[in-house]
Amino acid sequence: MRPGGSSTNLRISSGFLGLLQNIHGVEVVPVGLALSRQRSEGVHNANLLVESAPHRFRFGPVGLAVLRPGYLRPLLAGVAWMGRRSSMELRRLGNSGTLVSVLGLGTMTFGNETDETEAHRQLDVFVGAGGTFIDTADVYQRGVSEEIIGNWLARRGDNDDLVIATKARFPMSEDPKDAGAGRRHLMRAIEGSLRRLQVDHVDLYQIHAWDPDTPIEETLGTLTSIVESGKARHVGWSNVTGWQLQLIIDLCERNGWSPPVTLQPQYNLLDRIIELELVPACMRAGIGLLPWSPLGGGWLTGKYQRNTMPTGSTRLGEDPARGVEAYEPRNTERTWTILDLVNAIAERRGATMAQVALTWVRMRPTVSCVLVGARNVAQLEDNLASAEFVLTEDEYDELTRVSAPGLPPYPYGMIHKNADMRHWKKLGTAS
Repeated sequence: MRPGGSSTNLRISSGFLGLLQNIHGVEVVPVGLALSRQRSEGVHNANLLVESAPHRFRFGPVGLAVLRPGYLRPLLAGVAWMGRRSSMELRRLGNSGTLVSVLGLGTMTFGNETDETEAHRQLDVFVGAGGTFIDTADVYQRGVSEEIIGNWLARRGDNDDLVIATKARFPMSEDPKDAGAGRRHLMRAIEGSLRRLQVDHVDLYQIHAWDPDTPIEETLGTLTSIVESGKARHVGWSNVTGWQLQLIIDLCERNGWSPPVTLQPQYNLLDRIIELELVPACMRAGIGLLPWSPLGGGWLTGKYQRNTMPTGSTRLGEDPARGVEAYEPRNTERTWTILDLVNAIAERRGATMAQVALTWVRMRPTVSCVLVGARNVAQLEDNLASAEFVLTEDEYDELTRVSAPGLPPYPYGMIHKNADMRHWKKLGTAS
């Protein structure tokens, strides 16, 4: 299958698993091994997904050696009626039982760069491509993003197939009391989000960042109350450090509070610093990553040029010093070396740079869902095509090596040298 082409995933019940196992030429492979094999063979083919808790299984005609070629077509014909057609891989949301599409729709642009009409078009396109995970936050245009999504959900009607996530923490008004991760604010914030989204619960409720002015015990207890009330099914965190995340994990375990199932950090080929602490902590605890800015604020799409200040209607063209993706800090030889490699792979494979960069993030350990955002439908469609793109093992390894952030000499370098830190080896952080 050509990069960016379409594929079909068929979901069938675990009751069919025994039949599959008894068919000559069928091998049942846990998803982690299957994905590893797929990557190593550089496969671009249709897949059959078999869901059987606690595993997900993937079958394909080549590369995975799960079904021999001669058996695939009749099997697909025989089981097509058993599952709803889907065009995007599903993964578990961390260690929870909730399944989400491997690409999620980030909606920070809704109500700002993207008006409601265009936002609803994006939502339609995303769901039409098999997407199920929609992420927002109350602070996005102070509720406007949630309102836009809520209007779309109300128009759509039956939304049981979607997974809705939102966040709270940052100011919703000029009132200093209308912010933070304290009980008073969070209990009001969840009610406001539910009202704007026009739902009675969200699937994932996230704290947008650490709150130094609120005891963490108060925040965790409040999140547990929200889950127990049925207003949220799971909780997650965003924008925290390694010691903060581990403290959260430990306190939840010790007190029986609702544990985080996800972490939403910045993660892309240009910024892999979370691999020092956060990713290993997530791997150990079974927490799923929901990477934001997987394209580095547009850098990994190829829109910016070496030693040329951005101009025009782009994120950095409008504000070159904007946020963590600001132009000058990233205008380095390391950045351009990474971008040159991404571009070379894209040209060789007939893909876009965005598709290559998104695929690398998608293939990283403990990633549940990669959040893609766009100003318009054209950008979104290009990003969604990455769900069908697979890097070869050599391509994946080269991207990992070239973009490796390395380890600061102390304590990380010394620890790595003397203690054989296998998680950094697995991640390619030190290479």
